[in-house]
Amino acid sequence: MHLHVVDGTFELFRAHFTRRPGHSVLGRDLKATVGLMASMLALLHDDAEAVSHVAIAFDNPIRSVRNDWFDGYKTDEGVPYDLAAQFDIAEEAARALGMTVWSMDRYEADDALATAATRFAARATQVRLLTPDKDLWQSLRGGQVVLVDRVRARVIDEAALWAARGLRPASVPDWLALVGDTADGIPGLAGFGEKTAAALLNVFHHLDAIPLDPKQWPPDIRQADRLAETLAREMPRALLYRKLATLIDDVPLPEDLDDLAWQGVPREAFEAFCDRVEARTLRARPTRWASG
Repeated sequence: MHLHVVDGTFELFRAHFTRRPGHSVLGRDLKATVGLMASMLALLHDDAEAVSHVAIAFDNPIRSVRNDWFDGYKTDEGVPYDLAAQFDIAEEAARALGMTVWSMDRYEADDALATAATRFAARATQVRLLTPDKDLWQSLRGGQVVLVDRVRARVIDEAALWAARGLRPASVPDWLALVGDTADGIPGLAGFGEKTAAALLNVFHHLDAIPLDPKQWPPDIRQADRLAETLAREMPRALLYRKLATLIDDVPLPEDLDDLAWQGVPREAFEAFCDRVEARTLRARPTRWASG
């Protein structure tokens, strides 16, 4: 049995910015919501994915506990109004598909995905995290917990991460602290590129274990003296950035694994929602309906 956990915020943004035609109902832009429904219908009826247990997590609102820790962390600033106005109805759309919805306010959707990976990995045949977000690399566990990037049609497991980046999952927050993550508002440290940071963490695993004496660094690190000075000077900031990048994997989600079983699309609720958002072409998409 595979557990599929979807980054709903990513899917909603992707649907909003796609080139597909707009969708307006009584002057309200619902393109992202209808696009999300179409995307989730494709997932739920994908024979290759064989969805049996599923949940979808949304950032609602974008702000989280991490904004209490760092003023520069991401907010909803810059999110188009028409997209931000769809956060609530997008969750309704997912429920109309029979999906378990995790609406995150103090925590982030990524935290919900990380929690599901930690909590259910031992009981599911595989936990499939549907997101391209590199934050979730830290949740990879062998071939048991994997990332599914639907945009690029690829699956990333722990071995693939090592082959592509030279990183272990446990070092990912340290790597993000050094190189930064513009999507989350994490600046990183000046001069630390992706390959240099990975080379250091390959040897020392965590940033606070990196010697401040550059003579102890791998010999192929360029400008080691300057980078060591930066690390020594900026270590408190780096540790804060690592805290920001570390996913919270014990979010108090109420559901057990059995509660995430997908029974099919609930016909009455789904068709009513399609009518409400004037997406009647979607009514014929489901082939698996919930019984009763």
